[in-house]
Amino acid sequence: MKDWYLDVATDPQEVLKQALGFRDKIWQWFTDIDMWMNVLFSGLRLLIIFILTRIIIKVVYNVIDRSLQRKTGGRMLSNTRRFTTVGELLKNVVTVICNFVMILLVLSEFHFDLAPLLAGAGVLGLAIGFGAQSLVKDVITGFFIILEDQFAVGDVIQTGTFKGTVELIGLRTTRLLSHTGEVFIIPNGSILNVTNYSIANALAVVDVPVKMERSLESTLGLIAEALKGIEERSESVLAYPNVLGVQSMSTAEYVVRVAASCQPNAREAAERQIQNDIKQALEKQSAQEAARAEQEAREAAEAEARAAAEMRAAEGGLEADEPGGASSAPSRQVAAAQEEERGKNSGT
Repeated sequence: MKDWYLDVATDPQEVLKQALGFRDKIWQWFTDIDMWMNVLFSGLRLLIIFILTRIIIKVVYNVIDRSLQRKTGGRMLSNTRRFTTVGELLKNVVTVICNFVMILLVLSEFHFDLAPLLAGAGVLGLAIGFGAQSLVKDVITGFFIILEDQFAVGDVIQTGTFKGTVELIGLRTTRLLSHTGEVFIIPNGSILNVTNYSIANALAVVDVPVKMERSLESTLGLIAEALKGIEERSESVLAYPNVLGVQSMSTAEYVVRVAASCQPNAREAAERQIQNDIKQALEKQSAQEAARAEQEAREAAEAEARAAAEMRAAEGGLEADEPGGASSAPSRQVAAAQEEERGKNSGT
């Protein structure tokens, strides 16, 4: 260290030359046209990459919004929450992909070797895929359930042994509420087959058993009369039911089938309404028949009583008119006694 100080102190010209050389290097660096042109072009490329990435993301966002809005007029994605879920999911995927590509292009501008980075990302993605393959399967299946609108919140569906009303649709699970109150949480990856009871109109079918003694024509007329205005009494029934006629028959009864178009997932309610109306009509007719039979029996009894009274009156009149009738027997007995008394007196 002392030698260095001595060298510096003893050789000031060398120190001056070193200082001038360092200054020349700095000046040369600042005045290097090629270097600054490379920096300028690199900066412009980075700016263009960033701007193009933003433009691409914005354009894809608009395409997603317009595509989904065109499909809201029909059945697909008519639910606002589902529309928002699908749109946001697609936008997030586009954002991640575009930003990842932008980062790779920026690193390439700084002369980074991207091969090890891409290989490491591939290995990491493969490890995550193997470690969470069920989760990835659930998410992918949930995405397509939402995108294809296989069922919506409020629909009644059945998948496997689970049946109920859809309460929640997520990217990983679907929640069902059964009619008895159980809540089923089903992973989307296990939803293979779905039966949706809420898409198309249902058909309510009611079989009415009737005793063989009843007339078919009167029964059909009674059922048709009972079902008039049912579509106004019940929101489940869409149109006036069709009385199809005799469905089956035995020695004791025959069965009349009635079919009606009803709201989706309202078949049970429509069938109950049809059965209630027909039952009330049958009860009313039975009450009328019983009242009519009672009236006829009462009139018949009154007629028989009048006939019996008239007959007794007629028989009483005939007995009064006949001389040898029962009413003259005492007078004949009195006359005979008097005759016998007179005979005894004359003999004495």
